[in-house]
Amino acid sequence: MNGEAATEAVRRAVELAEERFLAATGPGGQNVNKVASAVQIRLDTYALGLPHPVFHRLKALAGSRMNSRGEIVLTARNSRTQEANREDARKRLTELVEKAFEEPKKRAKSRVNRLGKVKRLQAKKERGQVKANRGKVDW
Repeated sequence: MNGEAATEAVRRAVELAEERFLAATGPGGQNVNKVASAVQIRLDTYALGLPHPVFHRLKALAGSRMNSRGEIVLTARNSRTQEANREDARKRLTELVEKAFEEPKKRAKSRVNRLGKVKRLQAKKERGQVKANRGKVDW
């Protein structure tokens, strides 16, 4: 079920994403000034209708890439071609949404046995004694 939901959410995300082409910076010579090869993808996360925990994980994963209106904004400008940048942006968006569907593993509490507890307390005592011995020397 979770796999199907993730696949469906990814499909909808790519479908709902708005693409805009910008003039890129970086390598490309004079061509970079003439051609809008960078791609900016905007995805309204509220329109996806994600379950509450998945939405919060997506929000945490997106970080500063999510604006106050709930849009994830990704910009791809690594390649010289518009198509390669578009594929890169879509791939990154897909990975982000898929990762949000992965539930984090619950942390198992570590258990310390009696001997471990005794050793730790002994080490604390010794350390405290070292610190107590530092101080003004009485002549």
